[in-house]
Amino acid sequence: MASSRGYLDFILEQLSGLEDISYRAMMGEYIIYYKGKIVGGIYDDRFLVKSVPAAKRLMPEALYETPYEGAKKMLLADNVDDKDFLCGLLEAMLDELPVPKQKIRK
Repeated sequence: MASSRGYLDFILEQLSGLEDISYRAMMGEYIIYYKGKIVGGIYDDRFLVKSVPAAKRLMPEALYETPYEGAKKMLLADNVDDKDFLCGLLEAMLDELPVPKQKIRK
């Protein structure tokens, strides 16, 4: 099942306190970027974030869920109604996220 544009808009509004939030549509789902780094995505109208130490620390009871078949498990951010929590979560995760690989142009 693909994610709805309405849920994407809701998550983007919840993250509006942060600068440099972007997204990319991919096969009916949405990848979420913060300052150019992938923090997670919206899959089947669920906001899943990468399982980095900061996310585990801030969401110790979070469920691990698979965004799609064959993918690594991610943490379900189920406290999406708390705007301050979501913004703080992404800020805490930022330094622990890998730097995007540079694409080599031929």
